[in-house]
Amino acid sequence: MRVGYVVLYVNDAAECRRFWTEQVGMVEKGRKQAGSHSVVQVGFADQAFAFELVPLALMKDNPSGLDLATPSIAFHVEDLDAAHGVLAAHGVQVSEVGEHSGVFSFAFADNEGRWFAVTQG
Repeated sequence: MRVGYVVLYVNDAAECRRFWTEQVGMVEKGRKQAGSHSVVQVGFADQAFAFELVPLALMKDNPSGLDLATPSIAFHVEDLDAAHGVLAAHGVQVSEVGEHSGVFSFAFADNEGRWFAVTQG
């Protein structure tokens, strides 16, 4: 398991993207549309790690009850089902594996109830 990206919930995604790319020196690593919103990943060109900039407006209904003031961490694994099984076998609270916007993933909670995403990749 390795850290894939950290989600930052932002008020102004375009301005935030400009900050990280023009002032900090990151590059845009990816972009996807979620309805009328763009979700952009930025990071350093020589590193796999990225920040995913998610507009707060996209999360207005927030069905998972996430604390949007706290970044969300997403992990990548080679075998999603195996990782799910290992965590569950160790007594970790895990969600079902599901498909979200074309990406298969599941989530797990730490001992304080914070949720983390796990995707294959």
